[in-house]
Amino acid sequence: MRLALDSDPRIHLVRSYGDGSVVIDEQRLTRPLLVSPQQLLTDWAVPSFQALCDSVQLEAQLAPLLQFGAAIVLLGAGQTQPQSSARLRAAFRTRQIALECMTLGAACRTYNVLASEQRSVVAGLFPGD
Repeated sequence: MRLALDSDPRIHLVRSYGDGSVVIDEQRLTRPLLVSPQQLLTDWAVPSFQALCDSVQLEAQLAPLLQFGAAIVLLGAGQTQPQSSARLRAAFRTRQIALECMTLGAACRTYNVLASEQRSVVAGLFPGD
């Protein structure tokens, strides 16, 4: 789905998503990624949303995401509502960081709104899920 926005060229926004990819700015990305208004990490070493939830090394896999220092974290995967694990929710709750897990499309749209409002947000997107 293509997203049409009056956008600020100084921030990273999701331009479209679907068919196993996400377009941010002018880059088509197919692997898990992290995006904030000021920063884009295109090689997040987490294979899938479920792998993140099931990880025995959760803290190590969350480290790149936590380095963004955002107050709100969106995780987006698939076309049906993903279910996060209790360990994943607890990792954010103990840090007092808001966590929302949602479909890829909902995460892309929500991220764009929050980024455009200059909120402290980072999205972890899994286009292949």
